[in-house]
Amino acid sequence: MRSMEDMRKIYIFDTTLRDGEQVPGATLRPQEKLRIARQLEKLGVDVVEAGFPISSPGDFEAVSLIAKDLERPVVAALARCNEEDIMAAWEALKGARRPRIHVFLPASDIHLEKKIRKTREEAKELAVKCVKFARSLVDDVEYSPEDATRSDFGYLVEVIRAVVDAGATVVNIPDTVGYSIPDEFGEMIRRLREEIPELGRKVMLSVHCHNDLGLATANSLAAVKNGADQVECTINGIGERAGNAALEEVVMAIRTRRDLFGDVYTEIESKEIARTSRLVSGLMGIPVQPNKAIVGANAFAHSSGIHQDGILKDRRTYEIIRPEDVGAERHEIILTARSGRHGLLESLRSLGYSDISEEAIERIYRRFLEIADHKKVVLSEDLEAIISDEMMTPKEIWKLERIQVVTGSNITPTAMVKLSREGEEVEEAAVGDGPVDAVYRAILRIVGIDAKLVDYSIRAASPGTEAVGEVRVAVEYDDGSKRASGRASGTDIIEASARAFIMAINKLME
Repeated sequence: MRSMEDMRKIYIFDTTLRDGEQVPGATLRPQEKLRIARQLEKLGVDVVEAGFPISSPGDFEAVSLIAKDLERPVVAALARCNEEDIMAAWEALKGARRPRIHVFLPASDIHLEKKIRKTREEAKELAVKCVKFARSLVDDVEYSPEDATRSDFGYLVEVIRAVVDAGATVVNIPDTVGYSIPDEFGEMIRRLREEIPELGRKVMLSVHCHNDLGLATANSLAAVKNGADQVECTINGIGERAGNAALEEVVMAIRTRRDLFGDVYTEIESKEIARTSRLVSGLMGIPVQPNKAIVGANAFAHSSGIHQDGILKDRRTYEIIRPEDVGAERHEIILTARSGRHGLLESLRSLGYSDISEEAIERIYRRFLEIADHKKVVLSEDLEAIISDEMMTPKEIWKLERIQVVTGSNITPTAMVKLSREGEEVEEAAVGDGPVDAVYRAILRIVGIDAKLVDYSIRAASPGTEAVGEVRVAVEYDDGSKRASGRASGTDIIEASARAFIMAINKLME
C-alpha cells in the first residue's frame, strides 16, 4: 500500500450553491445556503463556491455568512471580469480563512463576438488586468476561459499563459455548454499541460463540465486521467440546463475503479454523500430521480429474481458499491408517541443532527408527535422528512389554521381553508378539479396574489400505507417574474400539500 504522499489528490470544488442554484425555482435563502455549506464541509469538499456576490444582496449575504463560518475549505466567490464584480466578491469574502476569487471571461469566438463584443486581443488584455486586480486582493485567484471547449486551441493557450503570468493560481477549463466528448476533452487537458508547463505544477488545473449531452461525469473523469488536479461539480448533478458533473458520481467512480485511476484519491467522506444529497434535494425542492446513480432511491434496489438471488449469495454479484459506503444504509430507529423528547434527541444525534437549535427541536418534536399519533412507528426516513420540513420554514407571512375538504365520486371537490396573518384569520372556500386544486384555489383567494402552480410532486418518505408523504411544489407569479418552492410532509397528504403551497407563497411574498 502506497503512502498518501506518493498518491495524487484530486481536489473537489463544489458549486452547488452557485451553479447548482441557477436551476429555475431553486433559490435558497442565506441561512439555507449556510446549512448546505456546513454539510459540504462535513462531506470533505476542498472548495465551496458560495455564490455570485454582485448578483443580489441575498447572494452577497450568503457568501459573507459562509466565508465567516467555514473553517477548513476554501470559500470561493464568482465574479465577471470587471472591477465592480471583483470588489463585491472580495467584500463578501473578507471574513474567510481561505478566500478565492473566481473570475471568468469568454474565450470562444461566438461568445466574444455575440455576447461581449470584443476581439480576442481585447479579451486577453481584460483577463490579465482583472486577474492582476483580483490577485492584489487575495492570494488565490481562479480564472475560467468560458466556453473553452469551443474556443480556438491556440488562442486558449495564449490566454492561459497570460493569466498564469498575471498571477492566477488556478486555471479552470469549462465545457460550458456540454459540447465535448470524453476522448476529445481528455486530449485537450493533456495538450494544455504539455503546452503550458506551469499547469499541474505551480498552477492548479481544474475542469468544469456540463451535462447537455449526458457526458459531464465521463468528461470529468477523462480529464482526471489526463492530469486535471481539480473537478468542479455539484450535489445530485444539479445546475444550469441539464446540470453539472455530479460530485457523488465522480468521487465514487475514482474510488471504485482504482484499477484504472491508479494512485488517485479524493478526501471526500463518502458516508456523508446520501445525507448531503437529501439535504440539497429538500432545501432546493428538486427531487432526485429514482434511478439516479449513487443517490437515487433505486440505486441499491434489486427487483429481479436473478439479481436478488445473486445478492443473497454474495453482494458483490450485483453491487459494485456498498450502500453503507455512501451513507445509504437503512437506520432502524424505532420511535413511537411514547418515545418522548429524550428518545427523539437520541435519534436526531444518531442521524447526525447534533447542532439543531432548541427552537427547531421544539418544532420537530411537535411535528413528530403529530405524525406518531397517526402511525404506530416513526421510521428514520419519516424523521428525516420532518427535520427537513421544519428546518426550512421561511418567514411565516400566512399560516394554515384549518382545512376541510369534501370530495368523492360524482361530487365536485370543495375546500374550505382558514389562514391567519399577524393574528387575523381569513376563511375562503373554492371548488376545483380535485381536492388539492380546490385547496390551492381557496388559498390564492385569501392571499390575493396573481400566482400559479408550476410544479407538484409527491413521494412516500418510508414504506407502508401509513407512510409520511413528502410534497414539493413550485409556484411563480403569473408574469413569471419570480418563482419559489415549498415542501411539507405528513400522513395527511392534502394537508401537506396545503402547507407546501403556503410555504412557497410565503417565499414568493418575502
